[in-house]
Amino acid sequence: MSATKTVLVVEDDAAIRRGLVDALQFAGYTVIACADGRDGLDTALAAQLDLAILDVVLPHKDGFQILHEIRLARPGLPVILVTARGAEADRVHGLQTGADDYVVKPFSSRELLARVAAVLRRSAERPSDVGRIALAGREVDFDRREIRRADGSCVQMSEREADLLRYLVQNRGRAIARSELLQRVWGLTGGDTTTRAIDMHVVNLRDKLADPPQAPEVLLTVRGKGYMLGDEVRA
Repeated sequence: MSATKTVLVVEDDAAIRRGLVDALQFAGYTVIACADGRDGLDTALAAQLDLAILDVVLPHKDGFQILHEIRLARPGLPVILVTARGAEADRVHGLQTGADDYVVKPFSSRELLARVAAVLRRSAERPSDVGRIALAGREVDFDRREIRRADGSCVQMSEREADLLRYLVQNRGRAIARSELLQRVWGLTGGDTTTRAIDMHVVNLRDKLADPPQAPEVLLTVRGKGYMLGDEVRA
């Protein structure tokens, strides 16, 4: 692992923070550590980072608030949320806010490092042969990760949302199974939680595309299979 990869760790528990820093440094990453949400947010917005790891429960600003601010200012920065909360509502909220992955304490260093490597690999291997497309009256700029709607409004996509949409664009004309999306976009094998993550990202993309969920024209659901892109696509 190249030492040029810089990871931000925001964790208020000193022992856990030290363990995360040690594990990441041992794996070859450069690590910046913060103990509270305010410093964590300032660092996330100012430092040159490849990935941010955010605890959810933090002093001053929680991980969800930091993630929200990151997505507004740096939509392409990969983010992993780490928390002791195991409730599905928290996982759903984190993914809907734009987290790239979600790890529930307690976890092993090996698991966390595998997730970090997977998120960074997806970022580095993000397909680049589709730069701009028109989708049924909307324009999508993958380089800027922007969606311009028919009414002229503009919204930002997270990196994962952009990767998902780009993969569907590259494979337009066929239905893509959730298992394929998990493998090719998420870099993971299947599972109920990760499968639901795909569905939640599609919901987020439909909202940003102003694609009505009751009768979508851009992101189509294929019953028993997965998703595919609508016909009105121009690259």
